Amino acid sequence: MPPVLVFQGAVIHSLDADSLEIFQDATLIVHNGCVTELYKSVADVPHDAIPPSAEVHRIPFGDFLIPGFVDTHNHAPQWPMRGLGQGLHILDWLDQVTFPVEARFADPVYASKMYEHAVQDFLRNGITTASYYGSRHAEATHILAGVCHRVGQRAFVGKCNMDRNAPDYIREESAAASLRETAECIRHIRALDGSQDALVKPVVTPRFAISCTPELLRGLGEMIERDNTLAMQTHFNEAQQEIDATTKLFPEFGGSEADLYQSFGLLNQRAILAHCTIMTDYEKERVKELQCGVAHCPISNMTVGGGFMVAPIRDFLRRGIKIGLGTDSGGGWASQMLAVIRQAIIASNAQEVFSKGKDKALSLEEVFYLATLGGAKVLCLDDRIGNFEAGREFDAVWVTTSTELQSAMTPREEQDSLKRLFEKFVMTGDDRNMSHVYVRGRRVAGNGHAV
Repeated sequence: MPPVLVFQGAVIHSLDADSLEIFQDATLIVHNGCVTELYKSVADVPHDAIPPSAEVHRIPFGDFLIPGFVDTHNHAPQWPMRGLGQGLHILDWLDQVTFPVEARFADPVYASKMYEHAVQDFLRNGITTASYYGSRHAEATHILAGVCHRVGQRAFVGKCNMDRNAPDYIREESAAASLRETAECIRHIRALDGSQDALVKPVVTPRFAISCTPELLRGLGEMIERDNTLAMQTHFNEAQQEIDATTKLFPEFGGSEADLYQSFGLLNQRAILAHCTIMTDYEKERVKELQCGVAHCPISNMTVGGGFMVAPIRDFLRRGIKIGLGTDSGGGWASQMLAVIRQAIIASNAQEVFSKGKDKALSLEEVFYLATLGGAKVLCLDDRIGNFEAGREFDAVWVTTSTELQSAMTPREEQDSLKRLFEKFVMTGDDRNMSHVYVRGRRVAGNGHAV
């Protein structure tokens, strides 16, 4: 990678949930993988801003740069089972579909093959950052982290913890064994790079309270309390069947999963709570107070779990809760963030009806924010990624809208504005429109010719 990259042409990014910036002829300068300047027009560029040694890329009419997508909730070992078990209630889906598939990751050969395919698939779809649940197997988790590190995807990787309420063939033998293997995985992942700004980081990953004994939850909480750089991810208020089972196991918390997880020291600003579909006002306020982030997974919420579950995203935004989007592969059948964006819009339309107009549907601009800068905030990476402001690392997708691609995207027409092309891409484009995918300035995927 040359020390200085320059991109001249159309650039689109979010400043916040309400502010989408669209520049027709911007100049974006990247030095050693970081954005040093974003000039909003060619006329603003000082004559000496671009060094003679820079590698300059001119973005043709109809193409544009966007920030890379951030997937805040992803089950890497479920990639080969996407689309299976649709309509099952959550605990039945785990028993009948998920656990048998995840058990196969005890085989490192199978894990290597599937994780290679999965990570490449997500990168091809413009997902430059992902927070991955691994299986419960330590060796497979090492493999997943290694693949991410080698191909250059920014990732959080966690060994899934589950020492009860699972079949013998996949349940961990004890809390002590689970904690020991988790510590090993954290050490292994950190040793891949060793620097503070490593692309691949560990994340503590209790599957959910149902599958973890109090001893295991307590031990994981102690890990987090000893190391405040560790992120934590779990499922939270996902479905009524899950909530009822959790309340039965932990009656002392009166149905509050926030109080449950907090009692074990698991909730803080680095906690990533997946789903949050059935939430009381008390739970919402606790999540806000504890500065946790929500991973909104509209595809799986509306197809797997038992019911048409619509998370109250407008209310979360109103309260100032951090929110990003998650593919939830494979409860979510798609590995494309574009599909998640579209389903998030559909879910928000439904929520407007359910709330009798109180919670207005989300705009395209708001949902794009959730898929980029909003997700970065959930992962506490918004000082590094999420948009193209100076100082951010260059995680980006070069989108092309050429009619020669034969993609699913609505055709580009001569009179289309950049805003209209952006809307066509977000609502109808696919991976064929993603010519180049960059992480920290390095091209890691894309359907265009390498540049």
